Amino acid sequence: MEETPNILIAKGITKSFPGVLALENVDFSLRKGEIHALIGENGAGKSTLIKVLTGVEKPDAGYIEFDGNKIDVNSPQQAQEIGLSTVYQEINLCTNISVAENIMLGHEPKGFLGNISWKKMNELAEKSLMKLGVKIDVSKPLGNYSVAIQQMVAITRSLEFENAKVLILDEPTSSLDAQETRNLFEVMRKLKSEGLGIIFITHFLDQVYEITDRITVFRNGKFVGTFETSSLPRVNLIANMLGRSLTDLDDLSKGKHKIEKDLKGTPVLEANSMGKTDIFEPIDMELMENEVVGIAGLLGSGRTELAHLIFGIQSPDTGDLIINGNKVKNFSPLDSLKRGVALCPEDRKAEGIVGDLTIRENIILALQARLGWFKYLSIQKQYEIADKYIKLLGIVTPSPDQLVKNLSGGNQQKVILARWLATNPQVLILDEPTRGIDVGAKTEIQKLVLDLADEGKSCIFISSELEEVLRCSHRVLVLRDHKLVAEYGAEVDDQTIMHTMAGNI
Repeated sequence: MEETPNILIAKGITKSFPGVLALENVDFSLRKGEIHALIGENGAGKSTLIKVLTGVEKPDAGYIEFDGNKIDVNSPQQAQEIGLSTVYQEINLCTNISVAENIMLGHEPKGFLGNISWKKMNELAEKSLMKLGVKIDVSKPLGNYSVAIQQMVAITRSLEFENAKVLILDEPTSSLDAQETRNLFEVMRKLKSEGLGIIFITHFLDQVYEITDRITVFRNGKFVGTFETSSLPRVNLIANMLGRSLTDLDDLSKGKHKIEKDLKGTPVLEANSMGKTDIFEPIDMELMENEVVGIAGLLGSGRTELAHLIFGIQSPDTGDLIINGNKVKNFSPLDSLKRGVALCPEDRKAEGIVGDLTIRENIILALQARLGWFKYLSIQKQYEIADKYIKLLGIVTPSPDQLVKNLSGGNQQKVILARWLATNPQVLILDEPTRGIDVGAKTEIQKLVLDLADEGKSCIFISSELEEVLRCSHRVLVLRDHKLVAEYGAEVDDQTIMHTMAGNI
């Protein structure tokens, strides 16, 4: 049987940045009509390869062939013109203009006098979105819709270019619920059947095995191998990604049980009928010293809203929040920091890192805010704090003075964690702390959470990945429709929680 020809070949690609060899002589190939997963730990080189393929970065060595010809791409616009389209993990659309304008931008339909035909544009946009199973008012500004809808609009826009031969999807399902993901996969399969080559970057391994034909693994900027998905056992895939023993993954779940006997006494945090109209229904919950309470729920269940109420981003209008026996009267992030409560936010780009600041400057931000600007941290003290957490969290960087925007996603997430750890909080709220990062970095962060609990800290751990909620938590609260619907101990299994989230229990 004749092998399907390659639509895209990258050979011997090398790319370095100051202090970092991001890619070292890596190879990659994509066949026509296949879905090919590109995976590896953060910092493995995936994003850098995509930037090289799409003309964002120029390689130091190597070459690219596209549709049988060597190419020299100098910009994403040029890449799109030749048929190579990309949807990035961080949504890159204009939220102040309509959904239809975002989808049709650059190829708006014209009317009789050459003006934009708004009616036709809306009709075309609606039709395109329906291919993904999305039915919304496309005349409204994109910013009116959730991150999940915005992600679907970005994907729809990428499919509007008729000459597309390769589609690169960078974490396209990170903000999608199960049904939206299924809709996307249906479209991907349709595009595959039409001969489109799709590069699929994800950290959800179950999705890799559900949708892809082949898998290419990078590690530390090097090519590890390309494998047929159907013939690569999952344990072997993880071993290739990590390049080390899987013992840490197996042992994590054992660690949480060792301190359960100590989870008695006065709660460090209590919510008594605390809620906010139209945001979150009144909730009763406790958080003990040394405890990790996991929050499970589907997208839109109210996980982030609960975190915002506890941290003071939103002020509850019913009930009470009690920290260390004291009723909270003033709700604001700064007041929360002074009470010893910290929040590591879900959206590290919008709410977390400051890309144009250094690692050192990002780490000391929250601590300096808590101290007040009249108690300025000396430069020497800033470096001491930065060095401490770079070492503690294993942040990969040549220097504390490296700009955060030049780090991988996993290392950016560690910088945010370092920022809040530097405030020495008693209660740490972690909202999707491992979202969009690799298996190795996830394991390190999960171990850190349990270590912090062992040292006396209390954590609220929010994650859309049920497996890690169970692995890290001493108790699990299940949310549905912006309310608490169940509470389980550490012995609960994933099937019970899934049924509860679905409303079957």
